[in-house]
Amino acid sequence: MSERVSSGSPYESLYGFSRAVRVGNVVHVSGTAPIPAEGDALAETPYDQMLRCGVIAIDALTALGAGPGDVVRTRMFVTSADIADEVGRAHRKVFGDAAPAATMVVTELLDPGWFVEIEVEAIIEDA
Repeated sequence: MSERVSSGSPYESLYGFSRAVRVGNVVHVSGTAPIPAEGDALAETPYDQMLRCGVIAIDALTALGAGPGDVVRTRMFVTSADIADEVGRAHRKVFGDAAPAATMVVTELLDPGWFVEIEVEAIIEDA
């Protein structure tokens, strides 16, 4: 049996996916872009966009009984290698001592204003 959570992103209903899915003690968070909160503007820097991605991903984890300390794997998709340090520093701030296995790939993203998108996987040890 699985549990699913939505973040309200327009892409979720348009493309038919959930923000996150929990199966047993494993939580998978879909690719998470820096979609601003209602009424907010898109963050202007790669660092701030990564922090926004982190907020959305952590909210999804929390809704399914996990947290940043349960994260074991992240994938960061960035639009340029030149922003790797900025995104990496924000990743460290979001996930702290969890220090998950991580990958960073340079690619094009759906919205030209986005610098970063992340995927997250967590394992809830005490579940």
